[in-house]
Amino acid sequence: MDNSFRKFLDNFLDIWKRSSLEELKYIISNDYKAREISGGEVVDFGYEEAINGWEQGFNFVKENDAQWELNEISILPLRDDETMAIMSATLVIEGKSLETVNLFFETFKRNEDNSWMLVRSYIEAGVVKEEIDGKLF
Repeated sequence: MDNSFRKFLDNFLDIWKRSSLEELKYIISNDYKAREISGGEVVDFGYEEAINGWEQGFNFVKENDAQWELNEISILPLRDDETMAIMSATLVIEGKSLETVNLFFETFKRNEDNSWMLVRSYIEAGVVKEEIDGKLF
């Protein structure tokens, strides 16, 4: 794995864990495209909707004194300038982890400034954690 990507991903995960919307805005591409599957429904969205979704999630975390539980599952180089990170995310509230996770298939691309940006996401929301425990982590 490219050392610059590893540093970027560590920073991305740190921003996520701290629920820092202002920092996150700078690493999501304006051309960002995503698809989320939740309860069998498919929703496609772009940058503005993503920022609104992150804001809601981050506010929920702060209001409920929760913490993010993030697990890196795999890193896959796709092209010279693109890498996919597969991660799971759930919340810990009052010391208890939720029973569901969201699986994130995040594609990052190096831009002309040699910086990494989040350009695409595929998200499986509400996956029962018990179903995947021991299979992915």
